Amino acid sequence: MTCEIPPAGTASRVNAPVTPAQPAPAGETRQPRQPERPYRPGELALSPEQMRAAGHHAVDLVVQRLCTVADGPPHAAAAPAALQPLLGEPLPEEGGDLTGLLDQLTQDVLPLGIRFDHPRCFAFVPTTGNYPAVLADLLSTAHLSVPGAWLVGSGPSAVELTALNWLKQLLGLPDHWGGLFVSGGSLANLTALAAARDHQLGGDLTGARLYCSTQAHPSVARAAHLLGLGRDQLVALEPDPDQRLDPRNLTAQLDADLAAGLRPFAVVATVGTTGTGAVDPVTDLARLCRRHGLWLHVDGAHGAAFALSGRGHDMREALGRADSLTFDPHKWLFQPYETGCVLVRDPELLKATFRMARHHLDTGYLHPAEARHGEVNFDDLGPQQSRGLRALKVWLSLKTFGAAAFRRAVDHGLHLSDHAAARINAHPGLELTSKPSLGILTFRCRPGGGSTDPATVDRLQRSVSDAVRATGQALVLTTRLRGRTVLRMCTINPATTTADIDTALDLAHRAVLAADPRL
Repeated sequence: MTCEIPPAGTASRVNAPVTPAQPAPAGETRQPRQPERPYRPGELALSPEQMRAAGHHAVDLVVQRLCTVADGPPHAAAAPAALQPLLGEPLPEEGGDLTGLLDQLTQDVLPLGIRFDHPRCFAFVPTTGNYPAVLADLLSTAHLSVPGAWLVGSGPSAVELTALNWLKQLLGLPDHWGGLFVSGGSLANLTALAAARDHQLGGDLTGARLYCSTQAHPSVARAAHLLGLGRDQLVALEPDPDQRLDPRNLTAQLDADLAAGLRPFAVVATVGTTGTGAVDPVTDLARLCRRHGLWLHVDGAHGAAFALSGRGHDMREALGRADSLTFDPHKWLFQPYETGCVLVRDPELLKATFRMARHHLDTGYLHPAEARHGEVNFDDLGPQQSRGLRALKVWLSLKTFGAAAFRRAVDHGLHLSDHAAARINAHPGLELTSKPSLGILTFRCRPGGGSTDPATVDRLQRSVSDAVRATGQALVLTTRLRGRTVLRMCTINPATTTADIDTALDLAHRAVLAADPRL
């Protein structure tokens, strides 16, 4: 790919001096040039000329960043003391050069962190974003789009309804499901479990019990806390050997809790645990929940996207058995942060918990914005009233690339994890510790001296991770699996190649060879 990008700083400066006009030809009278006025009266406005100059330069900076992300390291960091001189300044009373500020941010500040779209970034769940979604944020921000109440943003709300329908089609969910876009999986889990609490418990939390596995995301525990549940009311069960929530263990726990007079109300199943990509047996858990009258919430923040692929077709039916679902398009649907989503079997249950009319203190102020005649107010379905148009990122990228491109990108991530597993299995110095699942796998480097001491082997994995990161060529972090430290890769970046996988694994093996034998 070739990107022709003007060098940074070549755009006309927003507050730069204007070049003096050339003298008029003999015999002609030229009117003095009038500087462009701000586009609106009052403060906080620039002229159209200034806005275009800064905007064109910002687009150049964005394109430059996207075209060159693979040229640098996948991770860059700075100590707080190093950033203090850059950003730790007094409140500016007078304004500055907008274009220059854009340069400062893109050169000195924004690159510091994990570059999740780097093709050799295998840490956490690396999203890539996409350019249409960048423009979607620009447009929705300029239009002050608020899909909260239909009166406030009917066009933005219609975009969100369409994007939600497309997500339901991608995941194979029935038409009657509904929901809304939220900031991410944490708020999606909180939103769904709030509806479950109200519907199942009727406001009385006495003896309530919520169930998940110890492999569930920490946001489940935080949601329980925010919903008023004590830590003893969240029952986290040990997983089976494949790191899944075991229906037999859950059944035994439910029987014991019911016999003790407690009140089980919901189960959280995970589709794609963060550590290993494990998938809880959703169909079996759904059957168990129906038998006991429990709400089944599926946290598919990462793994629900597996339903887009040919391999994941069977997951579509399983997802449809849940009462609610968390899905993060900013993971395996390649959207920028914050693009999360919560979907529920019965959208009226969200409204029962969050509708504005239920929580009015001054009913007069918001009465004009109440939904009428088939209108949808998204602020009736979730905790936010003033909401950004997150859905436009999904809408514009799907319209630009088409769903088939996203399906191929998901399949590509699965192929890469299979390739990584095959390389690890064939390498005498590496050991696969969990098979590929949803583009995630874990492995361990074998010590060069053949040591089997657990503490020594665990230290080696951390040392290897640090050494690989120090090369600036790849980022592979650690996790804990069955009490042991292992290396973990998430291979979902559509720009990653098998050569990138090979490079990362070779770096890991070289790190073992160079490690201190005392490890």
